[in-house]
Amino acid sequence: MLRARFNIIGGNIPSRIGNLSKLVNLDLSFSNLQGEIPTEIGNLQNLERLILGVNNLSGLIPPTIFNISTIRFLNLLSNQLSGRLPSTIGQSLRNIGYLTLWANNLMGTIPNSITNATKLIMLDLGVNSFSGHIPNTFGNLRHLSVLSLMMNNLTTESSSADQWSFLSSLTNCRNLTFLSFGSNPLGGILPPVIGNFSASFQKFYAYECKLKGNIPQEIGKLRGLILLSLGFNDLNGTISPTMGRLKRLQGLSLEENNLEGSIPYDLCHLALMYGIRLNGNKLSGHILPCLASLTSLRELRLGSNKLTSSIPSSLWSLEYILEINLSSNSFNGPLLSNVQKLKVLRVLDLLRNQLSGDIPSTIGALVDLETLSLASNQFQGPIPESVGSLISLESLDLSGNNLSGKIPKSLETLSHLKQFNASHNRLEGEIPVKGSFKNFSAESFFGNYALCGPPKFRVPPCKQDNSKRTKKVALTILKYILPPIVSTVLIVITIIMYIRCRNRSTTKSDHEDFLPLATWRRTSYQDIQRATDEFNECNLLGTGSFGSVYKGTISDGTNVAVKIFNLQLERAFRSFDSECEVLRNVRHRNLIKILSSCSNPDFKALVLEFMPNGSLEKWLYSHNYFLDILQRLNIMIDVGSALEYLHHGHSLAPIIHCDLKPTNILLDENMVAHVSDFGISKLLGEGEDSVTETMTMATIGYMAPEYGLEGIVSAKCDVYSYGVLLMETFTRKRSTDEMFTGEMSLRRWVKESLLHGLSEVVDANLVREEQAFSAKMDCLLSIMDLALDCCMESPDKRMHMTDAAAKLKKNKVKFLDDVATSS
Repeated sequence: MLRARFNIIGGNIPSRIGNLSKLVNLDLSFSNLQGEIPTEIGNLQNLERLILGVNNLSGLIPPTIFNISTIRFLNLLSNQLSGRLPSTIGQSLRNIGYLTLWANNLMGTIPNSITNATKLIMLDLGVNSFSGHIPNTFGNLRHLSVLSLMMNNLTTESSSADQWSFLSSLTNCRNLTFLSFGSNPLGGILPPVIGNFSASFQKFYAYECKLKGNIPQEIGKLRGLILLSLGFNDLNGTISPTMGRLKRLQGLSLEENNLEGSIPYDLCHLALMYGIRLNGNKLSGHILPCLASLTSLRELRLGSNKLTSSIPSSLWSLEYILEINLSSNSFNGPLLSNVQKLKVLRVLDLLRNQLSGDIPSTIGALVDLETLSLASNQFQGPIPESVGSLISLESLDLSGNNLSGKIPKSLETLSHLKQFNASHNRLEGEIPVKGSFKNFSAESFFGNYALCGPPKFRVPPCKQDNSKRTKKVALTILKYILPPIVSTVLIVITIIMYIRCRNRSTTKSDHEDFLPLATWRRTSYQDIQRATDEFNECNLLGTGSFGSVYKGTISDGTNVAVKIFNLQLERAFRSFDSECEVLRNVRHRNLIKILSSCSNPDFKALVLEFMPNGSLEKWLYSHNYFLDILQRLNIMIDVGSALEYLHHGHSLAPIIHCDLKPTNILLDENMVAHVSDFGISKLLGEGEDSVTETMTMATIGYMAPEYGLEGIVSAKCDVYSYGVLLMETFTRKRSTDEMFTGEMSLRRWVKESLLHGLSEVVDANLVREEQAFSAKMDCLLSIMDLALDCCMESPDKRMHMTDAAAKLKKNKVKFLDDVATSS
C-alpha cells in the first residue's frame, strides 16, 4: 500500500512508480499533483485500488490502466483529464466495482461494453462532456447502486424518441438507490415505467433535461423515494396526487416548469418532508393550511405562481422552518403578528403581492432572519423599531409600499446589513448615517415623501435643532473636561493605596512561586519508567504530533496516562510549555487534569488522569462501540461547557484550544467527556474578541478558514472546530473523508444535503429504530442547524461559545420532553 493523500507533494507522478510490481493500493489524492498520469502505472498488475482524485492531472488516461484486470476501485475525479473511454472498458475492467471519473474533460460516447462490467456498484461519469445516447443495457449491472451521468451532453437513443426507454433497462437494477441524469439535453417525456423501480430506489435527479408532458401517476409507486428532482424542465399538467403515497419523501423539487392547477392536498401526508420547491410554475388556488402539519419542513418555495387568497395563519406555526418564499403571487390581507413563532427563520420573501396593513412589531423576534423582502406590496404605517432587533439581517427590502414616518435609528445597529431599500414609500425625517448606512447609496431612498440628510443621498439637508445644540455642548463638557479631572483624582487615590499596601505585602510576595509546575507534585524519570513497565508497547495508548501516551500504574495502584514528549522535535518543547502554562491555572470537570510532571533537559512528561473509555474517535468509528443520540448530546454538551469555560469562565485571558477533534475528546468511566491536548493552545489578550497570529497549524478539516489561510487565531476558531465536531459526531462522517474533494467539505455537504432530507446526513444507526422517530429527527435537525451556525465562513457571523453551549442544552431538554411525550 502507498497512501500519501492530503499532502502538498506537487510535481509529476514519477514513471518509476511502475516498478512497484506488488503494489495493491495506490492513493495520491489531494496532493497537488500535475502533469500526465505515467503509462507505467499499467505495469502494476496486482493493483486493486487506484485513487488519484482531486489533483491537477491532465492529458489522456493511459490505456494501460484499463488493462489492469485486478482493479476494483478506480477514482480519478476532479482533475483535468481528457480524451475518450476505450470501447473495451467493460471487458478489460471485469472486476471493477467503483468507477469515479466525475469532473474532468472527458468526451465521446459512453461505450456499450461498460455494461459488461457486471460487478459495478458505483458508476459516476458526471460533469464531463460525454455525448451520444445513454446505453439501453445498464440493466445488466445487477449490483449497481449509484449511477450519475449529470452535466454532460447525453441524449436518448434516437432524436425522435418520445420516451426515456433506457429507464426500462435500469428497472432491472434492483439495488439501485441513486440515479442522476440532471443537466443533459435528453428531451422526451418521463414514461410510466418509472414506477417499476425497486423499494431500494431513493434519489432521482432529472432536472434541466428538457422533459415535456405530464408527471406520470406511476411515480407514486416509488415507496422508498427520499428525493425527487424534476426542476427546470417543460413539464405541464398538474402535480400528481399519487405523490402523497411517497411516505419517505423528504425533498420535492418541481420548480421552473409549466405545472398548473392547485397544490394537491395529498402533499400534506408527507410527514418527513424537508423541502418543497414549486416556484416558477402556473399553480393557482391557495396555500393549503394543512402544510402546517409538516413539522419537518424547513424550506417552502412557492414564488412566481398564480396563488391567491390570504396566507393561512397556520403557516406561521412552522416554528423550525428556515426559508419561506411566496414572492410574485397575488396573496392579500395582513401579515399576521404570530409571524414571531418562526423561531429560526432565515429567509422571508413576500415580494410582489397585495399584502396590506401594518408591518407587525413582532417581526423583531426573528433574530436569525438574514433576508427580509416585503417590497411591492401595500403595507402602510411606520417601520417598526423592533426591526433593529434582527441582528442577523443582511438584506432588507421595503420598497414600493405606503410606509410612513421615520426610518428607525435602531437600524444603525444591524452590523451585517449589506442591502437596504426603502425607496418609493412615504417616509420622512432624517436618514440614519451610522453603521451600515454609511455604505448605502441614494437609490435606497428615492421616491419618498420628505426625507432629509447628507448630500450623497440626494435629499435636502436636515434643519438644525437648537435643543440638539444644547445637548451637544453638554456632551462636549462630559467628554473632554470631566475625564481629566476624574483621572487626576483616581491617580492620587491609587498612589495612596499602593504606599499603604506595599509594606503589608512585602514579606508575603518574597515567598510566592509562580513557576509553571509549582502546584504539581514532581515525578522522577525512574518513577515514570516503573509506572509504564519501561515504556512497554503493551501500554502504548497512542502517538501524536509531539510524542506518545502510555498507560501507567503508580505506586498507590492508581492508573494514569503518561504523555511523553519527543524532544527531537523543537515544537515539542513549546507544546510542553504550552500545556503547562494553560493547565496550571484552570480547573473544570470537563478538562483533563494533570497529576504530576517530570521536566529534565533531556526528558519531559506529564502524568494525566487515565480515561478508561478512550476517545470519542474510538466510539464513533470502531465497530464494537456505539453511542446513542443522548450519549452524543451529553458528550458535546461537556465539550461545549469546557470551551465556554476556557473562553469566558476563568480569571485568565481567553484560552483557545486550537486543535479540537475526536481524538482529543476523552471519556472517563461514566462517559463524561474531558477535553485534552493543549499542545498548540493560545492565551489571548484581554477581551473575548481579541486575536493573535501563529505559524502552528492545527488538523486539516477542523481549522477555521482564517486560521488555515492567515494564521489568525481567536475564540471563534474554536467555535468553528466545535461546529465541525458536532457534525462529525452525529453524521459519523470524518471531516477528512475522501468524498470531500475540491470545494466540497463536511460543512458544505451537510448544508447541501439537508435540502434533500435529514436522512442524507445523519448516522443511520441513530434513527434505525422507529421508537420516538419524530423526536429524534427534530433533535438532529436542530443540532445540524447549530453546527452550521458555528461553522460560518466569516468569524463575525459565528456565535459565541456561551450561546452555542446554551442552545445544545436546550435541545437536549426538548428532546427528552418529546421522547417522554411520544412514549
